[in-house]
Amino acid sequence: MGTVGTSADEVAGERRQLINVAYRLLGSVTEAEDAVQDAYARWYALPRNRQEKILSPGAWLTTVTSRICLDLLGSARARRERYVGAWLPEPLPDRTEWDHAGGADPTADPADQIVLDESVSMAFLVVLESMTPAERVAFVLHDVFRYPFAEIADVLGRTPAACKQLAASARQRVSVARAPETATGQADVVRHVKEAWETKDIAALVGLLNPSAVMTADGGGMVGTVLRPVEGGARIAQYMVAIADKAPGLELLVRSVNGVPGLVAQRAGVVVTVASFDISDGRVTRIWAVRNPEKLRPWAREG
Repeated sequence: MGTVGTSADEVAGERRQLINVAYRLLGSVTEAEDAVQDAYARWYALPRNRQEKILSPGAWLTTVTSRICLDLLGSARARRERYVGAWLPEPLPDRTEWDHAGGADPTADPADQIVLDESVSMAFLVVLESMTPAERVAFVLHDVFRYPFAEIADVLGRTPAACKQLAASARQRVSVARAPETATGQADVVRHVKEAWETKDIAALVGLLNPSAVMTADGGGMVGTVLRPVEGGARIAQYMVAIADKAPGLELLVRSVNGVPGLVAQRAGVVVTVASFDISDGRVTRIWAVRNPEKLRPWAREG
């Protein structure tokens, strides 16, 4: 009940869950880690007698972490307006497929603690970006993590009924996004894209891309990339081949990106681009290419 006995372990054991909540709320591993660290700092700053009155440290930490994320989301809009080019969520690797990652401590990197499921797919995270901060918090906490609206009300400072309405509004945005292709089907398409890209086969790429496909790249102003989305399968194919011409020695790998098949581009063993795909009826409808080096830090152990 209090913080005696195993409670210190209990408090520390909440970290994985908190990182998972914060990443889905913020779309950034770095910001998620900072938010969770801040929440723990506030917990340890409480007087001992106050800690002992808190029946569920986990619930307290989740509430505080969520409030910190809500504040960050509120200020994110202004920061995104100053961001050079498009802002995309940070892509996540799947360490389990990296046999050569060595014996590094998996708890050292917060990205390793994030459960890879459909709620962290790039397509899902991009939809979350379209929500208001309150909608995003209500939806993620309720629909993804199954927190009751009474607890969410405490985070948002609104009534449970108002929180239920926020989640419902957010759900309508998500319902517009289709169910993704099966993992096998997606892997096949991504592999074909890789092969066509490597051979600079524009006709093959055009055949793999939906005519109304859109490609969005995030370089953060730190590396060269297109600042506006490239629209149309033919234009995207031409752009991809132009990139291949300008970047000799680029190695493409099919890897899990946010839990679904994607492409990783390496040069001299260093990951320089991570691409996510949305695929419908066997053709690519969206490509999200993250090139900002700061967002590729979780991939640094690749190679």
